[in-house]
This record gives sequence, C-alpha cells and structure tokens, in this order.
Amino acid sequence: MNQLRRLSMLFLTLIITIPAVSQPDAATPEAQALATLDRFMAAFNRQDLKSWSETLHYPHVRFASSQVNIYDTPTAFQNRSVFSALQATGWDHSLWTQRTITLSSDTKVHIDTEFERRNAEGQTIGRYRSLYIVTEQNGRWGIQARSSLAP
Repeated sequence: MNQLRRLSMLFLTLIITIPAVSQPDAATPEAQALATLDRFMAAFNRQDLKSWSETLHYPHVRFASSQVNIYDTPTAFQNRSVFSALQATGWDHSLWTQRTITLSSDTKVHIDTEFERRNAEGQTIGRYRSLYIVTEQNGRWGIQARSSLAP
C-alpha cells in the first residue's frame, strides 16, 4: 500500500510540474487561415459551389493549368462547370496532406500545401503542390489567390 501511495504521489507531482502543452490560439492569423482552408476543402468535397465561393475573397485569382483565372464575384466563380471533369478522372474527394505556413502577418498568410485527389475507394489518383494566399478583410478570412501544379 505504501508503494502504491508513493507512485500516486510521484504521478501527481509529475502532472503538476510538467508544463502544459499549449493549444494554438484559434484567433491567430495562422489558425484562421488554416480553418479557412478546412472550410474550402469541405465545401469542395461536398461539391457545394456556393459554400466553396464563400471561402474566397474577390477578386479571386487562380494560377493553374498554364492559365490565370480571375473571378471578380462569387457569382462568376459559381457559374462554371468544375466537378464533371474531375469525376471523369475517377475523382471522388480531395484532402490536404501537408500545409506549411511560409509567411504570415496580422492580415495575410501564405500556405505551402500539398493535396491528394482520391477515388471512391480512397486510393490516391493524384498529388499536387499549391500555394494559397489567405487574407483578412473586414473581419473575415478568405482565400485571395492560389497557385496550383494540378491540371
């Protein structure tokens, strides 16, 4: 019994003296930017163009497939066909595999990302690097620009 009491006291001492691991503050620019990317990917996977467009700031600029596209409004972003071409490749959903913040200020965060496109069985059908620039405007975080190596 005495040994059990000593172990208990040692355990309590360790818990009290070990510094707490701090959780990232959800209000930091970095956390806000990453949360914006999470909303972006969730809306994309739901194929919800309206919600997807709400994760962006306008004008929104996208560099991909040797083209530069500028969407001036949410309506311009929503009025296009996106998912049929992806589905023709076997795409079912996408996910982030890496996100590294490379530059950050109070109102802008650059995130070097990698994402995968997967089929319905969860098999990877493509992996691509991208750069996302997420900005805060009028108290709201949104993706201002992105450059992708995806086709």
